[in-house]
Amino acid sequence: MRIYVIAFINSPLYKIEIFSIFLFIFTGTISGQSLKPLDHDSLATTQKDIIDVLPIKIRTFLRKDSTLQKSKQVSLLIIPIDHQYLLSCNSNIIFNKLKLHLSGAARYYNSPTNIYGIGDNVYLEDVQSIDFSYLRVYQIAYRELVPHLFAGLGYNMDYHWGIKANLAPDKVSKEFERLQKGSSSVSSAISFNVQFDNRKNAINPQNGTYVDLQYRPNLTLFGSTQNWHSLLIDIRHYIQLPAAPHSILAFWGYSNITLTGTPPYLDMPSIGWDDCSNTGRGYTPGRFTGRNLVYFESEYRFPLTSNGLLGGVVFGNAGSIIKNLSDNLHTITPGGGAGLRIKIDKYSNTNAAFDFGFGVGGSWSFSFGFGEAF
Repeated sequence: MRIYVIAFINSPLYKIEIFSIFLFIFTGTISGQSLKPLDHDSLATTQKDIIDVLPIKIRTFLRKDSTLQKSKQVSLLIIPIDHQYLLSCNSNIIFNKLKLHLSGAARYYNSPTNIYGIGDNVYLEDVQSIDFSYLRVYQIAYRELVPHLFAGLGYNMDYHWGIKANLAPDKVSKEFERLQKGSSSVSSAISFNVQFDNRKNAINPQNGTYVDLQYRPNLTLFGSTQNWHSLLIDIRHYIQLPAAPHSILAFWGYSNITLTGTPPYLDMPSIGWDDCSNTGRGYTPGRFTGRNLVYFESEYRFPLTSNGLLGGVVFGNAGSIIKNLSDNLHTITPGGGAGLRIKIDKYSNTNAAFDFGFGVGGSWSFSFGFGEAF
C-alpha cells in the first residue's frame, strides 16, 4: 500500500488533484475525473454570461434581443500544470428576435493520454500512454425554421500534432500505428446540423426533449488528412414525475457513427471524448474506442431536502463499440453510479454536482462540477 501511495504522490494526477482542491476553494468552479488527469473537458469550468465580457454597445443589444436569462453563456477553462496545458471555451448564444442560435467550442490540449486499443474487449492492463497537442475549433450557426426547430451550418476542425507514441509492441501499438499515420492529423469539415430543443432550462432541464443531428464530411478539400464522413446523433428526454414533486427521469441516447472512410485513431468515436466529456461515467476517457459508438444513459434526479438545497441522482449507462452498422451489439459495457447535488443558484436552478461512477473490470471514476451531466 505504501508503494502505491508514494507512486500516486509522485504522479501528475496527484499534482492536478492538489491544484484542483485549491482552485475549488478559491473559485468554486472546479470539475474533473480523479481516474486520470487527461480529461481535458472536466478539470474546471467557469461560466459567465457573455454580457459580462462583451463591449458595452454589444451588451445593450444582447440584453434587448433575448428574453432568456441563460441564453447567453460562455464557459472558460485554463489550467497550466508542469508544462501541460488544458484550455476549453464553450459558448451558446441565442438571439430570439433574429431567430439565430450560435454554438461554439474551442479547446487546446497538451498532456499525456492513455489509449487501450480498438473495440470493447480491451482491459485496463492494455493501457499505453502517448503525448500530443490538440486543437479543436467548432462553430455552428443555427437558424430557426419553426418554434424549437433549427437548421445549421458549421465548421468543425480537430488538429493533432507533435504526436509521440513510444509504445510497447503489442496489439494496441499495431492498431494505433495502422490508424494514426505520422506525427500529426487534421479532420476538417463543413458540417450540416439539425437541432430541436423545447426544454425551458438547458442547465437543469425539468421536462422536454433535445435532439441534435450532425452530418460531418471530413474532406481533403477542407484540409483533412484523409476523407471520412461521420454522423452524430444526440437525443435527450426529460420527464417530471407527477407522483414525486421535483423528481426527474432523464434519458440520453448518443451515437457517433463513421459512415464512410476511416478516421485517424485520435478522432475515432470514443467513450469520454464527446463534446462535453460526459459519456461513460465510471470509465476514463478513451477507455473504449472504435469505428462506431452507441451509448445510452438514464438518470433519476430527486430532492433530499424540502427547500431544494440538497439533491441526489442515481444513474446507469451502457455503451457498445461496433465495427459496422450492420453488426449486432455483441458486447454491451455497463456502468452506473450515484451523486450528490448542492443548489448554488436557485434562479437558474444550477447545481454543484458530485458523482461516483463504476464500471466493469474494476473501473471507477469520481467527478465534480457545475450542472448536470446531460
